[in-house]
Amino acid sequence: MKVTGFLDHCNINVTDIERSIKFYEEAVGLHVNSRMEAKDGSFIIVKLTDDKGLYELELTWLKDHPQPYELGDNESHICFRVAEDYNEVFEFHKSKGWVCYENHDMHLYFINDPDGYWIEILPVKNKSDK
Repeated sequence: MKVTGFLDHCNINVTDIERSIKFYEEAVGLHVNSRMEAKDGSFIIVKLTDDKGLYELELTWLKDHPQPYELGDNESHICFRVAEDYNEVFEFHKSKGWVCYENHDMHLYFINDPDGYWIEILPVKNKSDK
């Protein structure tokens, strides 16, 4: 059996849903695609997407979990490719204090979101760049 899959969404839990929405809007250009709130106020799930709508980043806030999440060694991460001038985006992220790791030899860097998740930033590449 051959299985053909595609990335639909990934989920991260956050401690402040509005702060996280603002960060992802400003840092990588995502916007709210949907929002679901439990009637009893126990959780909020917000799905963010890019302008193409090819995937979603799902943010989950849990009322009973106000403390920071344990992220281990932070080896898991989300990666975004940016369409704008890579160096200008880097300088923007740096001016916000978000850059947490730089690897100039590999032409990549990471930013921290408000909960400490690492977000890898790469430039958009043409198919001929592979």
